[in-house]
Amino acid sequence: MVMRRIIERLFGVGMPDKPGERRTVTVRIEGRVQGVYYRAWTHDTAHAFGLDGWVRNASDGSVEAVFSGPPAAVEEMLKRCAIGPRGAKVTAVTIVDEGGAPPSGFKVIATDRWR
Repeated sequence: MVMRRIIERLFGVGMPDKPGERRTVTVRIEGRVQGVYYRAWTHDTAHAFGLDGWVRNASDGSVEAVFSGPPAAVEEMLKRCAIGPRGAKVTAVTIVDEGGAPPSGFKVIATDRWR
């Protein structure tokens, strides 16, 4: 809860969206993103933004994630993913799909599981 308040103050998350409006994106994050706490950082950050979805390591060395929630929060999460945690070197954040509805909450899932 404290992290959510800090993020809201720093990045303006919490900007009003239309009531009930949601955006869901599936993204691939490339670069040095495995072995640098990227999934745990993504979980903590998405949770602070109040997003639903999941994150996992992909077998090709990238990280895949689904973010779902208010459009402004999803957009800010995408910006944060381009930076990542200390130690990460992100080279690309690509939206590979839009739409759908993940289960509520945010989870780190195993590499070999798919949605």
